[in-house]
Amino acid sequence: MSENRHPQMRPEQDATEVHPTIAPTEAPPATPTLLEQSGGVSGAIYAGIPVVVFVVANSAWGLTMAIWLSVGAAVLITLVQLLRKVPFSQASSGLIGVGICVLLAQLTGSADGFFLFGIWSSLVFAVVSLLTMVLRWPLAGVIGGLTNGKGNVWREDKPSMRAYNIATLALVAMFASRFVVQQWLFVEESTGWLAVADIVMGFPLLAVAGLVVVWAVRFSTKRLKALEEQPVQNG
Repeated sequence: MSENRHPQMRPEQDATEVHPTIAPTEAPPATPTLLEQSGGVSGAIYAGIPVVVFVVANSAWGLTMAIWLSVGAAVLITLVQLLRKVPFSQASSGLIGVGICVLLAQLTGSADGFFLFGIWSSLVFAVVSLLTMVLRWPLAGVIGGLTNGKGNVWREDKPSMRAYNIATLALVAMFASRFVVQQWLFVEESTGWLAVADIVMGFPLLAVAGLVVVWAVRFSTKRLKALEEQPVQNG
C-alpha cells in the first residue's frame, strides 16, 4: 500500500530533475555601429541645430544672446529625444557638447571660440587613431573585435590587419581634414563658414569613414570564420 500511496517518479521525470531543461540561449544583442552610436541622420540634424542658432543669433543680437539661444535649443532637443525614449547618455551628449562650446566662446569673448572644442578634438582623435596604427592595434580592429565577438584574433591574420589599417586610416583622414579646414577658417575668423564646415564635415564624413570600418569588420569576420572552418573541412 505504501507503493500506492507514494508512486515512483517516471524515468522521464527523474531525468528532468537531475538534468533540468536548459532554455536555448538567445543571441547577444548586436553592437551598435559607429553611425548608430552617433545618432544617425536625426542625430546629425539635432547636432546642427544649436550651431545654426548660435551663428544666426550672434549675427543678429551678439554673443551673449547667441550663447543663451544655442543652449536653449540644445535643452529643447534633449527633452525631445528623451520623450522619444532615446537613452539618456545619448540624448544628453549633445547638450554637454554645446555647454562646452558656449563656455569656450564666453571665455574667449569670441563667437569663433564656439568651435574650438570640435577643432582640437579632431586633432586629438586623428593623432590617437594614427598612434593605434603605429602600435599595431588599429582602432578599427579594436572596434571590429568588440563587434564580431572574435576578440583579438584578427591581429594574427595579415589580411585582417591590412583591412583594419585601411579603415583606421580613413578615420585619421576624416579627423585630420576636419582639423585642417576648421583651424584655417578659425584663423581667418570666418564664423559663418566655420558653422558650414562643422555641419558638412560632421555626419557626412563620419558616414563615409563608418562604411569603410563596416567593410573592414565584415571582411575580417568572413576571413576568420573561414580559417576556423578550414581544419574541419580538411579533416
